[in-house]
Amino acid sequence: MLAGQGFKEVYNLSGGIMAWDGGVAEGPVELNLEMVREDETPEAIIKLAYGMEQSLASFYRSMETRTKDSELLKLLELLASIEDRHKQYLLELYKSIEPSGSSREVFEADVSAKIMEGGFDGDTFIQKNEKFLHSVLEMIDLSMMLETQALDLYLRFARKTDNNETKTMLFRIADEEKAHLSSLGRLREEKTP
Repeated sequence: MLAGQGFKEVYNLSGGIMAWDGGVAEGPVELNLEMVREDETPEAIIKLAYGMEQSLASFYRSMETRTKDSELLKLLELLASIEDRHKQYLLELYKSIEPSGSSREVFEADVSAKIMEGGFDGDTFIQKNEKFLHSVLEMIDLSMMLETQALDLYLRFARKTDNNETKTMLFRIADEEKAHLSSLGRLREEKTP
């Protein structure tokens, strides 16, 4: 019906509205923009992103201790390892713009890992999303939400900065988030009965 009315981008959601489990988007457009001042260097943005990746990996590892489901445990291990690869990507990105940069240990000492990817506090996030943390499909959906939120946050950071180098760096990190989302989407399709 919508396509017939001239809408160019129309999607058919599997299961339709009956498949919706009640999750809703919340928060103002300004949400988490206070994390940047607008004058960050590309190096500072990489460290910020690295800290969020590190915090999300820690979140997945902490969730491993909360389940006895072997399939969910394997998924959580996979998700944590993906975040470790994201960190490696960011470290290599940092070294590409700071060739005389410091060792990994020195770099990490200058990183804050208090906020998860997407701008969430881990403990608060668990409290709000406890009901979505018990099955493989729920965890994949939750991971996709976090990656989507991270993508959105990096794009909003890019709109906020006037530094063209920082903006370019944010777009590169956002592209990496798109690739992560794509991988999670394929994984979800594999796991969907």
